[in-house]
Amino acid sequence: MTSMLTRAVGAPLPRLEGPAKVSGAARYAAEYPQDRMAYGWIVQSPVARGRLDAVLTDPAEEDVLVVLWHGNAPHLEQTDDPELAVFQSDRIGYRGQPVALVVATSLEAARRAAQVIHLDIAAEEHDVELRADHPDRYTPESVVPDVPAVSGTGDAETALASAAVTVDVTYVTPPLHNNPMEPHATIARWDGQDLILYDSNQHPSGIAETLGTVFGLPAERVHVVTEHVGGGFGSKGSARPNAVLAALGSWVTGRPVQMALPRQAMFSMVGHRAPTVQHIRIGASQDGVLTAIDHQTHTQSSRLFEFVESASVVTRDVYPVPHLRTGHQVVRLDMPTPRWMRAPGEAPGMIALECAMDELAERLGADPLDLRLRNAPRHERVLRAGAERFGWSGRDPRPRRRRSGEWWTGTGMALATYPATAMPSTARVRALADDEYEVAIAATDLGTGARTILAQIAADELDVPVGRIHIRIGDSTLPRASVAGGSSGSASWGWAVTGACRELRSRGGREAVFDTTELVREQKEGQHACGAHFAEVRVSAVTGEIRVSRLFGMYDAGRILNPRTARAQFLGGMIMGMGMALHEESVLDPAQGTWVNHDLAEYHIPTHADVEWIDAAWLDEPETGLNPMGSKGIGEIGIVGSPAAILNAVHHATGVRIRDLPARLDKLL
Repeated sequence: MTSMLTRAVGAPLPRLEGPAKVSGAARYAAEYPQDRMAYGWIVQSPVARGRLDAVLTDPAEEDVLVVLWHGNAPHLEQTDDPELAVFQSDRIGYRGQPVALVVATSLEAARRAAQVIHLDIAAEEHDVELRADHPDRYTPESVVPDVPAVSGTGDAETALASAAVTVDVTYVTPPLHNNPMEPHATIARWDGQDLILYDSNQHPSGIAETLGTVFGLPAERVHVVTEHVGGGFGSKGSARPNAVLAALGSWVTGRPVQMALPRQAMFSMVGHRAPTVQHIRIGASQDGVLTAIDHQTHTQSSRLFEFVESASVVTRDVYPVPHLRTGHQVVRLDMPTPRWMRAPGEAPGMIALECAMDELAERLGADPLDLRLRNAPRHERVLRAGAERFGWSGRDPRPRRRRSGEWWTGTGMALATYPATAMPSTARVRALADDEYEVAIAATDLGTGARTILAQIAADELDVPVGRIHIRIGDSTLPRASVAGGSSGSASWGWAVTGACRELRSRGGREAVFDTTELVREQKEGQHACGAHFAEVRVSAVTGEIRVSRLFGMYDAGRILNPRTARAQFLGGMIMGMGMALHEESVLDPAQGTWVNHDLAEYHIPTHADVEWIDAAWLDEPETGLNPMGSKGIGEIGIVGSPAAILNAVHHATGVRIRDLPARLDKLL
């Protein structure tokens, strides 16, 4: 226990890297100067399914060093992810798939050459549309993150048939794209047989291992530098083709190769949140006690790789009911592979569950808050605290009752939950001169404040001011860290840093290394962070325009390590949830097999003008037995439930129940 009067953990410290970012000194993946830099530009498939027979280039193109395709590309080793086997086959699995790579001495030359390349393609009929009755649908063995696709207790069918009150509805969520501010970008350079990657990702250790496998190298001969990252939202959690392609281009040309994906390529090559069709049935007694829930999700994956969005899994953990059945079906289509996106599974799944709960409350004539208090005892404290702060009491449960001028006003709420986990990580602490210390771990700071939090944890454990802690992260040569994902970063890395600091102080010496692998294996399962979202909306009776007047989240996430960075994470998730409810939608052109709104002009996300009043609060009580800090992850719980709260408020304002997201004005009118 520290002897200092003021503890660092729990203090609202500003981000340590803030000055470097705002001054432009912070280097992102594509910004590391290299001698004799070359530039790569990807040629993407213009068809959704087919065979590439030849690539024809203009020999007069100046400054082009090489054009790679499956006819001349070096051999790559197999990995668990077939999408990384670039240029190893003539098959085309989706529109936008990389089929060639131009490497030139300037970015302009590479882009120009890519534009005039002729692709000899034998196109084939494609299938790109998700339907719940698709003849090729099947039940997978597992869904992400590697949990059973089907689960149940009791007899849900019989219980639903005999329930006094039931809800039987289907909610549809569209495909969504991560769109971090910094696109996927890589600079690759070979130093002899060693590969150096400056890459924008969420897991330097994992990227080093994956690229090592692809190129037949041990992981220690791949050096991945990820010093600063301009967001990821899950899309950068694993190696993507841009890293492999940059390394291939560098291997063939003997030069460093820089590659930054244009925004349009981000919609096809790096993953997205899969669309879902969710059929949910809820049964209850007349006094509002839940008796049964059946939640079935239909979703899609690519033909290259099975990735199944786990939207029904969240229902297993929220409401304890005697009869529960959850399941998933998936169809493989000629589309890009879905990937991780902030709160995968929980974010779309909680929309269907919490909107259906609101529909149940309406049928029962019950207050939505009271219905949840009766059936979700784990959430009672955040529900009551949130309702009081928001001003829920006195709400008329009947919809379409409040109007001022052209604006209808309504309020809604929803629960939030997300697993509290930690993953094995290793940290090293070294004592430097003048009572200063270096803390090293191959973690990634996506902009969440990880550097700052780790410094605060180390400062308290070593009994020194934060200014005496020097943090080294974002480098695969440092002690191995887990991925920055699953709301597990601070819990995982902080645990390792805590252990290393305590080892150093108890054993003495100049250095200590601590590996949490065995401790994490003993961790209790089934723990969650939880919360409650409350929303107030105004809806124009003339245009159908929806404005979110107030959005509030109350959370129970254990000990809050840094209130300033935590609040930013909560609000960011809630705003992203607003985007899910009202704005975001990747629109498919079935004839072409591609997204037609593949840029930030037409893929709408919330802006400052959309956020009128927003706030978050928390209970801030350490969770014993979870990790030494007593904290739970907070990066994703803000997006879980906030879309449902907004949609429920829209129904309360207008009497219109929108079950096909997003809630556009045309669906109201």
